Amino acid sequence: QVHLVESGGGLAQPGGSLNLSCAASERTASTYAMGWFRQAPGKEREFVASISWNGYNTYYADSVTGRFTISRDNAKNAVYLRMNKVTPEDTAVYFCTLDLTLEYSDLASDWGSWGQGTQVTVSP
Repeated sequence: QVHLVESGGGLAQPGGSLNLSCAASERTASTYAMGWFRQAPGKEREFVASISWNGYNTYYADSVTGRFTISRDNAKNAVYLRMNKVTPEDTAVYFCTLDLTLEYSDLASDWGSWGQGTQVTVSP
C-alpha cells in the first residue's frame, strides 16, 4: 500500500486561496490515478477532484468546478490542489487518495490508499 502525506492546510478567509500538496512514498505512484476528497464534521467523505496518471484527464465535483485545480508532478510523486475563492462551505479535512486500478471514481469506497488528512478552515 502506498503511503500518502498531505500538507498545506490551514486557515483562509472567504474569497482567499490555499494550496494543498500530497506526497506519495513510492515512485510507482506516478502510474496511478490520484485524487482529493474532503469530510466535514458530521458528513460523509465527498469527492473533490481527481487526475489520471498522466495528468491528461481531470475530474471535479460540481461544487468546486471553476474554483479548484488539481495537478500532479510525477517526477516528485506528488499531487496538488489549488483552492481559489474558498467559502466557509469548503471547511473540512481534506484527504489525498490513490488507487492502483481506477481511472476515475467519485466514491470514496473505490479508492485504495489514503493519507491522514489535512484540516482546511475558511472563516472571516
